[in-house]
Amino acid sequence: MSAVEGSPPRASRRRLVLKMSGEALASSASDETIDAAMVEGLAGELASARVDLDLELAIMVGGGNIWRGTTGEGQGIDRATSDTMGMLATVINALALQDAIERHGQPTRVLSAVHMAEVAEPYIRRRAIRHLEKGRVVIFAAGMGNPYFTTDTSAALRAAEIEASLLLKGTHSGVDGVYSSDPMLDPSAERYEALSFMDVVSRDLRVMDLTAITFCKDNCLPILVFDLMAAGHLRRALAGEQIGTLIQ
Repeated sequence: MSAVEGSPPRASRRRLVLKMSGEALASSASDETIDAAMVEGLAGELASARVDLDLELAIMVGGGNIWRGTTGEGQGIDRATSDTMGMLATVINALALQDAIERHGQPTRVLSAVHMAEVAEPYIRRRAIRHLEKGRVVIFAAGMGNPYFTTDTSAALRAAEIEASLLLKGTHSGVDGVYSSDPMLDPSAERYEALSFMDVVSRDLRVMDLTAITFCKDNCLPILVFDLMAAGHLRRALAGEQIGTLIQ
């Protein structure tokens, strides 16, 4: 027998996890927490790329456009409670993204780490893999269901669980990769095309949550950091082109 009995089959297509912030669904030109035009544009790119590139695509969406756990903590709300509120915010974003992607003809499933059967399926690893194998876009919601963990770390965990080949970290602030310092403040900041995990840690490069970085290092899961909002960059990243910064 070539595989362990009962284990899920390996993916024949490229299996990717895209981590996108909730802020990517908002717009600086609007006071709305979710900008329908922004969501529609991202959904169209995701739907066409999934078909054209024959991908198994999963998405972890944040909730920062609606609520951040650290914001609530700063206002005196219990950290665990505030983080739970943030998890619920990610579910709202996941449903908005699901609706838009399906309008572009791609079937989706929202899998939530917090049980809410009326609006989303519960996250079950084998179920997530099966949805991907059937060509459905999987949207992970509610992080990993626990407070004190960012959606960066949750994305890394889910990517490892479903045996993805790459974790894509899409930025929304106009920064097209990892720099030696903040390029918005330092015009001389150098952009890196490639880094090791130890480079990120030793140089204290704040590209992702440190827990996510060390988790990816321990599980040999490469990360591609790129500008999600620049025209055409999402498709290029999903296609595996040299773009942004590759950490491995």
